Amino acid sequence: MSGPLSGIRVFDLTRILAGPTATQMLGDLGAEVIKIERPGAGDDTRKWGPPFITDSAGKETSESAYYLAINRNKKSVTLDVAKPEGQEIAKRLIAKCDVFVENFKVGDMARYNLAYDQIKIDFPRLIYSSITGFGQTGPYAPRAGYDFLAQGMGGIMSINGDPSTPPQKVAVAVTDIICGIYSVVGILAALQHRHLTGRGQQVDLALLDTQVSWLANVGLQYLTSGVIPKQFGNEHPSIVPYSVVPSSDGHFILAIGNDRQFAEFAKFAGKPEWAEDDRFKTNPARVRNRVECYRVIHEATSQKPQAHWIEGLAALDVPCGPVNNMKQVFEDPQVLHRGMKVTMPHPLSGKGTVDLIGNPVKLSETPVDYRLAPPFCGQHTDAVLREMLHMSDDELAALRAKKVI
Repeated sequence: MSGPLSGIRVFDLTRILAGPTATQMLGDLGAEVIKIERPGAGDDTRKWGPPFITDSAGKETSESAYYLAINRNKKSVTLDVAKPEGQEIAKRLIAKCDVFVENFKVGDMARYNLAYDQIKIDFPRLIYSSITGFGQTGPYAPRAGYDFLAQGMGGIMSINGDPSTPPQKVAVAVTDIICGIYSVVGILAALQHRHLTGRGQQVDLALLDTQVSWLANVGLQYLTSGVIPKQFGNEHPSIVPYSVVPSSDGHFILAIGNDRQFAEFAKFAGKPEWAEDDRFKTNPARVRNRVECYRVIHEATSQKPQAHWIEGLAALDVPCGPVNNMKQVFEDPQVLHRGMKVTMPHPLSGKGTVDLIGNPVKLSETPVDYRLAPPFCGQHTDAVLREMLHMSDDELAALRAKKVI
């Protein structure tokens, strides 16, 4: 096994999206991830389809595209932690792990005798990462939380979408994903702290906290001015022009970030006078006069095809680009060159392989390692329990008879 986290073992009691995103990232970086799933059921997202992998006969399997998206580089072990025998096995596995990641509602782990306060004395070096809707403390802590709720409560829906539409969530469950990534940052920091002190700790991540954190400049605009931001659609509240604009055969993105770029664009558009117009020559002026600025730009860009603008402006270092659909994304030469589409063998696929989205982290000395395709439910149960806990065939058979594994 290679990667900067080689030798780190993760007890992964997560499902859905935020937690599995975190543990997939840890696995991509070299950690050994033991994914714990319910016997006979597995991760909820296995059933979140269609689409599903199809077998050689074209029949749907139990592996959904949703599940495949965030579960590679993991070993699947089925274990019922609601049963005392399952809890005992879980603790024996945790004893051999460096990191425990869970994303159950506050209080659920205590019912299974696996809450941080219940096990931290026995495992003082353990990094225990909890991902919840609202965190371990506060008036909302006991509530169940989901990405959609966090987007609404955390403000992003109030500024996303066109002003003529109702509040709009982001199409991808982005708060879940960012929360998972933030949890990895916390886990890595806790591992470094353990390296220095020998002590583990709990990493407490909340979807709502995460959503508020990435309001970024728009959140600060409110905190600085007291003015509640509104929906800007594809426009930017502080930069103009920065939006989708029309061409004669479609649309393209114009993302001008400074006055030099605007002057280059104006000249290329055959309107060099715009760069000297008091309404448009500086970004603050363009923001104040955004309606008129976009009106004249749309009038000019709609006269020529998309390729004219994208190719010509790119040559002038004026940021612009297409609005790709998914087919175009995964055929884009830059996306392919950067390894953002990967193909891995999968035993249930009729093609023998599955296509996955690659990891964006590029490390020069310890690159991401795609070792294991997303496992089918319980694929590694016997192997892991034999290797880590030295269980015999008879022990495994007895546990399976009791539906503990």
